Amino acid sequence: MLDQLEPKLLWHHFAQICRIPHPSYHEEALIQQLEAFAEQQQLEHFRDRAGNLIIRKPASLGCEQAPGVILQSHVDMVPQKTDDSGHDFQRDPIQPRIVDGWVHATDTTLGADNGIGVAASLAALESTELRHGPLEALFTINEESGMDGAKGLEPGRLQGELLLNLDSEQEGELYVGCAGGIDASARLPLQRQALNPDQTGLQLIVRGLAGGHSGLDIHLGRGNANQLLAGLLQQLGQQFELQLIDFRGGTLRNAISRRAEALIAVPSSQCEQFRAALEPLKQKLIEQFQQVEPQLAIGLLEEPLDNETALDADSYQRLIEAILACPHGVERMHPDLDGVVETSNNLAAVRVAEQSAELQCLARSAIEAQRDKLCQRISQQLTPFGADCHFDGAYPGWSPQLNSPLLATLQQVHQQQFGQPAEVMVIHAGLECGLLQTAYPNWQMISFGPTIRFPHSPGEKVEIASVERFWDYLGAVLKALAD
Repeated sequence: MLDQLEPKLLWHHFAQICRIPHPSYHEEALIQQLEAFAEQQQLEHFRDRAGNLIIRKPASLGCEQAPGVILQSHVDMVPQKTDDSGHDFQRDPIQPRIVDGWVHATDTTLGADNGIGVAASLAALESTELRHGPLEALFTINEESGMDGAKGLEPGRLQGELLLNLDSEQEGELYVGCAGGIDASARLPLQRQALNPDQTGLQLIVRGLAGGHSGLDIHLGRGNANQLLAGLLQQLGQQFELQLIDFRGGTLRNAISRRAEALIAVPSSQCEQFRAALEPLKQKLIEQFQQVEPQLAIGLLEEPLDNETALDADSYQRLIEAILACPHGVERMHPDLDGVVETSNNLAAVRVAEQSAELQCLARSAIEAQRDKLCQRISQQLTPFGADCHFDGAYPGWSPQLNSPLLATLQQVHQQQFGQPAEVMVIHAGLECGLLQTAYPNWQMISFGPTIRFPHSPGEKVEIASVERFWDYLGAVLKALAD
């Protein structure tokens, strides 16, 4: 199916990528496939100490003295699926489908982020029609769950001077800067007690939210399942003697939480009143979010209880209030860039264990001082509830170089290709360029790509026509840099 799309070489490689499971931390099979491709094409290749793969292709005839170009993309994908999907991301292939000019996946993320970039690099390495200088393809590992490949990139292993990051998601835009980020986690100690007698178990579920990328979509006002569920429990707890047995919501730190569920115990004599009290709260939320969350659903299922213990009253209250107090969403817009988020936090996941609960966040900012200020606020909000906060995995932002010769060349090519200049942008997401520049401070870097919608969610899709234009533009850029 995908092999019939244009450009055929790029879509052929993307179809191959979809067949090989490659979520974060599980990219080895795909890396081995890329190595086999390099062997087949008789191209020099090696891995660095971090596990990144580098493949080299000699310059086109007559372009040997041109500056070396690095095509960079990451090989892992975000594993998200619909609530009723049985997909196993470590075993099952992605099932792409074409709908109205877009490639979607069936009930899962598609992996166009960043599989299209990987496929474009492979197509460039294989193509006999492109004109280019010395070419290197850098395939980094585990970008989505920690940027481990970019963090571990070895200085001195790559020979090129100009890096084209193929991990952006809006055609017609050239990205010259991005936000940095840090993982924030808070651990709350909890105490448990026996269930009260004559209780009925109920599973309260918030689902159907759009979710999305915790940087690119954080300003859209979408619901956070963790906080919506905590809000319901807080309101219902004022009317009923609830006992909380379990709470879990969200999955990945860089995805907005789409689903959360809590197992609660309610006096059996109050079950019908509880259902009745939930209904107006449910309708109010659905009305509140109807514009941005049309699929929002709130369910209540009866669950058998078997030797469970519940949080004591103090632990229950502290947990719910901590979830609601945790900053989520846009913290500050960029003072110098119209419409660009500068600083944000994503309350990504909540997990309750036997004696503790953990809240996981990803804080982002284009300005390091603002990132640190946000971390301080997270601590100030959560420590009154007994939380122990930790911040690690920090990665730097990427500062714009608006006067770089590389940007001037890409703008000139864009004008020639499309009759207008591209928009020069700074993105509120964690491109790897900031980390790559740590190892190679003299690189000039630009990021661009085709149009991808709803990354990090099962609604992810890539526009077919934009992929063809992206490929044509990439070829024209390589030719301009070679000439």
